[in-house]
Amino acid sequence: MLGTCVLALALIVTASALTALVTGAPPATAAARPGRHWVNTWTGMPQLTEPANLPPAPYTGAKSVLVDTTLRQTVRVTTGGPRIRLRFSNAYGDTPLPLTAVTVALPRDGRAGVSAVEPGSLRRVTFVGRDSATVPVGAQLVSDPLDFALRAGTELTVTAYTAPGQASLALTSHPGSRTTSYLVHGDRTRDEDLPGATAVDHWYLLSDVEVLAPGRTRAVAVVGDSLTDGRGSTTNGNDRWPDRLFDRLRTRPDTSGIAVLNQAAGGNRVLADGLGPNVLARLDRDVLSRSGVAWLIVFEGVNDIGTAEATAEAQRAVTADLTAGYRQIVVRAHAQGIRVYGATLTPFGGNTPYDDPAGEREASRQRVNAWIRTPGHFDAVIDFDRAVRDPATPDRLRPDLHDGDWLHLDPQGYRVLAAAVPQGLFRPTG
Repeated sequence: MLGTCVLALALIVTASALTALVTGAPPATAAARPGRHWVNTWTGMPQLTEPANLPPAPYTGAKSVLVDTTLRQTVRVTTGGPRIRLRFSNAYGDTPLPLTAVTVALPRDGRAGVSAVEPGSLRRVTFVGRDSATVPVGAQLVSDPLDFALRAGTELTVTAYTAPGQASLALTSHPGSRTTSYLVHGDRTRDEDLPGATAVDHWYLLSDVEVLAPGRTRAVAVVGDSLTDGRGSTTNGNDRWPDRLFDRLRTRPDTSGIAVLNQAAGGNRVLADGLGPNVLARLDRDVLSRSGVAWLIVFEGVNDIGTAEATAEAQRAVTADLTAGYRQIVVRAHAQGIRVYGATLTPFGGNTPYDDPAGEREASRQRVNAWIRTPGHFDAVIDFDRAVRDPATPDRLRPDLHDGDWLHLDPQGYRVLAAAVPQGLFRPTG
């Protein structure tokens, strides 16, 4: 009987290996190892690219985009591991997205937003063992696992080439990258540098990077608007407040393995679509389905208040709707075992067009913040309002912390936000 079992096991292993040899696909066991699991280490919230943010000519035509184009971009991973896999999104495409070739590498000198990579670091990315793949309309595509060791805080270069391009202008991207990417004609995925390439400060097509991490590794996701997406931060500087939070977490042994996932977009709202779908619509896609998420920070609502009419009736309605929306987020996240932390909304006094003479929108902000601070609504409160408001004029930001428009912060302001997040909120989980 023992001999029969051993023979059967040998046949199963041999069949798996033979399948991999014939198809080029990795064996079924290649995606997981004992004590490890997949965790998102970088994300860029997918959006429909607005006309002004499409690739410049000649990479955008009348009815197609990225034809015969290589796209090279860098992203910063927030937890490490020995294997990676990529996710490409065609969430807003109305035609299939062909990927002809994809590579990964380490950027030259470990820098963000550079076109050159470290010699010898280029690796081919495959999809079910093949170099090319097509992302269906509205879908995402996950690459095969790739042995490519990354440390937390490392920059990763991802280069993709699409020979036919996308046969429409409905391109999926994350325009607010605050990171420089590069476009050049021809298949240059294996080139160590791209001299003469066109620089653009947007991310396209790539939506996620995952690593195979130790079993206790978890992620904190952040949903937000331009204040979290980093408007006012430094291009290629990685100084948005979630970046600064990551920098803080990695300095302590008990939080050094936590991934930080920035799922924000400029103009985004909790209740209504704007630049990207509303939070209630995108919560499943951007948070609940992400690998390894244990905590969620909600820092959003300013755009809901600021775009509602500046009347007492409209503002009381948006206040009630916002707090109801927050309750929905908490309920849905708790169902997945995710703890939810509410961040108070920061001031916008002096901003055009959000500040109104009668102060109706400021009254809404105060009501919403009072609700967020009320015990029992969120699992914990992060008081961003208290951290950056002007003590002498509480409806305004501190003058030394904003970027000039009295709404968005500068790099120092984002550092203050990150410092206001209690590190004790991210206790290790089993």
